[in-house]
Order: sequence, then structure tokens, then C-alpha cells
Amino acid sequence: MASMKDESNSKGFKVVVISRDKTKLDKLRNFVSPSTKGNLTTLVGNVGSEEQAEEVKQTLLKSVGKITDVVSSLGFSWWQGGPPHTQPLKELIWVMETLLFSTFVSWKTFFPLVKDDPNCTYTFITGGAGEKLLMPGTGFLTVGSASTLAFCQILRDEYPDIPCKLNQVKINTGVGTPEHMVPGYLNHMELGEAVTTLVEKKNKSHTIYNINCPADLKTVIL
Repeated sequence: MASMKDESNSKGFKVVVISRDKTKLDKLRNFVSPSTKGNLTTLVGNVGSEEQAEEVKQTLLKSVGKITDVVSSLGFSWWQGGPPHTQPLKELIWVMETLLFSTFVSWKTFFPLVKDDPNCTYTFITGGAGEKLLMPGTGFLTVGSASTLAFCQILRDEYPDIPCKLNQVKINTGVGTPEHMVPGYLNHMELGEAVTTLVEKKNKSHTIYNINCPADLKTVIL
């Protein structure tokens, strides 16, 4: 899922959220308070497809105008398929398509909208699964996540002087809602507020923010 913001108005920022899954978008709209729901636009689209991503881009430009900030958060729910030797090639391809290819296509599509403006940002949300095996049976998740981390690295190196603020938030722990919290996990609302603060500050670029525990949301980002 990718989210975009356009220029602020008297009622706050307008936010566009794109997802392949309409059910998730409906759940999001029900979660947002009535007073701010007017600033939220949801679009169904597959940002892993170059054609669909371009269609979504044109739709959002017509609906919200100038884009100032992009937050790229692409992935899937917990996946455990078993030892690598038991998996078909299509499973590995699916993981790579979801984690790496979609990240590339969305970047290619939306980055040109913000890259030349020092008041714009592009933020990647990634995870620590690419640096270690979370548990037996999740090896493909590590491969896909590691590829995404490598992609973010080459972008920092390939575009060292872009005016746009390019950053990465790497979450090395779980994220949960208040009713499903586990010690050490991040509260999803607090994480969202931290990312919003990072986007609004616009004071750093080409930085990796490593979030290992809830306290890091304040010490590392805020």
C-alpha cells in the first residue's frame, strides 16, 4: 500500500491511500473519524503493475492535484510456507513480486512527481526480516525483504543529490493494534504519528531510521 499527501489546506493534509484490496480500504475508511474523513481518498489499484500504477497516478492527480509526499509501505501479512526445498518456484516469484517488484514499480511511477522539489519527501517503510531468518519456514520472506533493503540502498547511492527528501523507516519489531499488543510491539497509531512527524519535518534525507522498540519512535524519529 502506498499513501500520498498533497499540499495542506485549512482542514489539514489530504491523503490518498492505494491498495489492491478494497476490503482493507473500506476498513480504513471506517477507522477514520467523520471530521477528517473528507480528507481521505482511497483508490483500488495494483501498484505492482506498470499499467495500473500509471492509471492510479493519473486518477489521483485529477482528484487531489499536486503531490508533495509519498510513503511506500508494500508487503503482505505473516507468511510461513515451510522449508525452501518444499516450495515451488511460483512461491518465491510471488514474494519477489510483492516485496521488490511492486516497490520498484511504485517508485518508478510516483518518484518523478516529487524528486525535484526540496519541500517534497519519499519515505520507504521496510522491515528487519531482510537481515535475519525470523523463524524456520520463512526463508522466502527474508529473501524478498533483503531485496527491498538492497533496492533502497541503491536509490540512496544512485540519487545522492536529489532535492526531494529520501528516507527509510526500518521496523525491526512487530506492529499491533491496542487490542493485539505484545510486549515490545509498536502501537500502530503511534507508528503512524511518528512517520507523519518525519514527513512533516523535512529536515533530513538519505537517512535510515531503525525502529527496534516503542521507545525508538521518540528517540529516533521524534
